Amino acid sequence: MSQAIIPILGAGESGIGAARLALRHGLSPWVSDRGVIAPNRVDELNALNIDFESGQHDVKRIVEAGKASGFVIKSPGIPDQTDLIRTLREASIEVISEIEFAARYARTADQQIVAITGANGKTTTTALVAAILQDAGCEVACVGNIGTSWARDLADREQPAQFQVVEVSSFQLDGATTFQPDIAILLNITPDHLDRYDNAIENYADSKWRITARQTENDVLILNADDALSMERWKRGNEGGTRARVVAISINQSPEALKNALDKEGLTPWGWAGVSAGTPHEKESFTIYIPTKNPFTMTIQELALQGKHNLYNSMAASVASRVLELRSEGIRESLAQFDAIEHRMEFVQEVNRIKFVNDSKATNVNSAWFALESIEGPIIWIAGGVDKGNDYTSLMHLVTSKVDHLICLGKNNKTLIDTFGDRVESTCEVATAQDAVQAAYDLGLPGCTVLLSPACASFDLFGSYEERGREFKAAVRSL
Repeated sequence: MSQAIIPILGAGESGIGAARLALRHGLSPWVSDRGVIAPNRVDELNALNIDFESGQHDVKRIVEAGKASGFVIKSPGIPDQTDLIRTLREASIEVISEIEFAARYARTADQQIVAITGANGKTTTTALVAAILQDAGCEVACVGNIGTSWARDLADREQPAQFQVVEVSSFQLDGATTFQPDIAILLNITPDHLDRYDNAIENYADSKWRITARQTENDVLILNADDALSMERWKRGNEGGTRARVVAISINQSPEALKNALDKEGLTPWGWAGVSAGTPHEKESFTIYIPTKNPFTMTIQELALQGKHNLYNSMAASVASRVLELRSEGIRESLAQFDAIEHRMEFVQEVNRIKFVNDSKATNVNSAWFALESIEGPIIWIAGGVDKGNDYTSLMHLVTSKVDHLICLGKNNKTLIDTFGDRVESTCEVATAQDAVQAAYDLGLPGCTVLLSPACASFDLFGSYEERGREFKAAVRSL
């Protein structure tokens, strides 16, 4: 009897990773991509003797294979609203994400899974947690949306890593049914990708909340107490809320004030963390309270990553590390020495006292808000790309008070120019990173910062936000 074929839709990193993992476990993967598969991906598939099709989806074959295997693995880039996905679901075929597929093979003994999601900050927090664990001498896999797919990592190891730190997007969570992280971190829920969620923030929030859907009272959920949508879902209790033990963090309240506020709301956190204001004799600090462990305190000035948005990231990573019972001294040392993430508020170079910062990963308005808010002094802002139905209202006061010039790097810049044209001294449109950097340099004065923080996806002019960021850095270094 021939073995059932596992259909995999999409030949990107997650699709190829899923195919490798399927092969590793004796399954027969078949990869189908409606687009043209990149040459290096074709070479990898051929080397592994994995069957594939490029430039089309053979719907009949996908449906037949899905019925035989019981499920289809979908790339996160394919919307649920496509005709193919609707057809599969109408045929009662389970459609899962690569994250879900990987989760089914991620545990053999005492592996710990830490999963991080949020509209902003998830890549930085994922890298922080992984770095703290690595500095402590642990075996760590840092995988998911951050780069290497979780499935590929599992396929390439003899045994799953002791600690698996996984960045998960809403698209990946949409296809998760049994995924159950030991520790889940939900950083924030702010408008992003609403075109995939019928332009409804509630649908997007529901997607993010799936990170805790399968958690039990033995698991931990680290939650941003300053995020209204996250708190609203926690208040639902076991009915649509979470069964996990919650650690609430806030940068706007002291630990004592946060605990009192939660008590008044009828919420019972397992742990909590807040920020204490500085005094003439003491620096501003954050403190974490978790049962059975001594409080963890660290001054904010010690953190390698500065800015309000990074404070959430550092606090969440600290909580996860304390839950995993890592030493306080090691956590402090790792947080104080952490290197910045590429393409996320990455300082590139200073040329004639003009600073250049690469924040290409800021593909939504909220990420751009954090970037603009964190920079002191006048800004030349490079923005634009694929607008996902952005509402730029939240940026108005920052642009008005901080941005001197707006450089639009995209094919359709009308919304940006209409919104901010009368708020800045000048606007211009460019089609390459080289032209954007040159225009910014020509406009720049000593003491200003040139900030690439697009607030938009990259796919109109670049293959990815990484490509956009790399071209920006190369242009800066060629000045």
